[in-house]
Amino acid sequence: MKRLFLAGVSLTAVSLFNAAHAADANPPLLKAPSSTCDPYKNYSCLDSYLGSDFFTRFVNYYRLEWGHDAAPSDPKAPPSRRAYWPTTPQSTPPMPFADWPYGGSTNIGDTRPSSVDSPLMAALGNTPAGQWMNDAHIQVYGWVNAGGNLSNNTVKGGNSPAAYDYNPNTVQLDQAVVYIERLPDTVQKDHVDWGFRLAPIYGENYRYTTAYGLWSNQLLNQNKNYGYDLPMAYGEVFVPQVLEGLMFRFGRYISIPDIEAQLAPNNYMYTHSMTYTFDNYTNTGLNTTLAVTKNWMFQLGLTVGTEAMPWHVGQKIDNPAPNPLFPNSTMLKDPGAQPSVSVGVRYTTDSGNDGVYVVANGINNGTWGYNNLQWYGLTYYHKFNDQWHISFETYNEHQNNVLNANNPAALASFLAGGTPFSPQVMPFNSPFLAQCSNAAVFSCTASVQTFLTYISYKPTPLDNISYRLEYFDDQQGQRTGVKTRYVETGIGWQHWFSPQIEIRPEVSYYRALDAAAFNGNANLGIAPNKKDALIGSADIIIHF
Repeated sequence: MKRLFLAGVSLTAVSLFNAAHAADANPPLLKAPSSTCDPYKNYSCLDSYLGSDFFTRFVNYYRLEWGHDAAPSDPKAPPSRRAYWPTTPQSTPPMPFADWPYGGSTNIGDTRPSSVDSPLMAALGNTPAGQWMNDAHIQVYGWVNAGGNLSNNTVKGGNSPAAYDYNPNTVQLDQAVVYIERLPDTVQKDHVDWGFRLAPIYGENYRYTTAYGLWSNQLLNQNKNYGYDLPMAYGEVFVPQVLEGLMFRFGRYISIPDIEAQLAPNNYMYTHSMTYTFDNYTNTGLNTTLAVTKNWMFQLGLTVGTEAMPWHVGQKIDNPAPNPLFPNSTMLKDPGAQPSVSVGVRYTTDSGNDGVYVVANGINNGTWGYNNLQWYGLTYYHKFNDQWHISFETYNEHQNNVLNANNPAALASFLAGGTPFSPQVMPFNSPFLAQCSNAAVFSCTASVQTFLTYISYKPTPLDNISYRLEYFDDQQGQRTGVKTRYVETGIGWQHWFSPQIEIRPEVSYYRALDAAAFNGNANLGIAPNKKDALIGSADIIIHF
């Protein structure tokens, strides 16, 4: 029955693909209210178009934007970017971002408060609560994201190391997300401004945002399919008088490198590259971003590691099986929870056509932690013309002193509870051991080298077609659990029915070159038995 249902989902996606533009032109269920008012032609009639009560305004806002690639433009709105700032290279829709992405800061030079296009905020606009929020420049918005996949894998969790479709042949709630935020005004240069964001998430994707020590029992002790997290909880202070602007961000935030992000709308495709799946997700601490000129930005951050919480710094647990790596009767609960430094440099051309971003993220002594990855890499973007652009990422990441799975004494210590990540402490989804080339050593350094490219084409203002190609070398098997090189390629179509509703069907092929890596599940003790994975998937994102 499940396969029949999934086949129906796939056929529906194909039907949507064939009928997309016809639907845009004349959506059968979204006919405009019986009024001569068109806010796209006369913005002043927006309120009369939307109506007076909350539900009517909410539904009518979706109707208003259906088939359009942007909200109606307010002619009285202040400029959305500094006049001399590099040109914004992309638009949303159909791309997942307008500026070439960089992390740890609200975009400097082109961010205005209350600038997010939201049906919920439009519906609240004429209520006392909505008016107070507008006056305070606070917005509440978000999305619901659900999807499914068909795969040649059959074991629960067997699509891994592919992501975010961990379980093969299923339909799932990927993420339901709410943003509560105030955006600082980074266009102006005459006063200090501030902002914040709280972003709770619920769904299957929590397993990719979990930080050790923050509701992590859901994943590490219970292995729940659905869970909740708070991947972003930060405040910001923007000081425009320092050169072209200085931003302070403090709290928990998405780590600064990468093309992709955990949040569904910020990605070209439904699934994620392995490059993104196995690197740094979140940092907690302070990050500073300084726009030295309109082209150059520098970043410096001080955090407690990666996927680590401040209250784990220095915290110890009993060690029932002392060993050369953890020789005492107690050991650190998470050796990766320690002071760490991040540094970034970003350059953008005046035309906005090129952007390069070089980052060292979460740098400390690199000892084996929950996710204590020492990340060194770069992203590069180039816009060929209004239809074509390319995104490229490469990094090397490593951890030191990772227990050697090929050493019998080290493995025995792990099974006896002699590490912070032994099954007695962390029964599910614990960090993998290293498969060191020398079986005589108790531990070794585990490294990954990766190369990732997206080629994106915009055939219409509401459509993006992205081709993904990557090479991922898990040199000691510590990231994926299998010591092998991977190649992966996939193509996806991102179609927006409006700025609020999008679908993303795709197909991807994965190949493990050196050993079977798919159709297994370490939590269930099932070894992988396939070198190849072919996965077709699709999702829908409904913004509110």
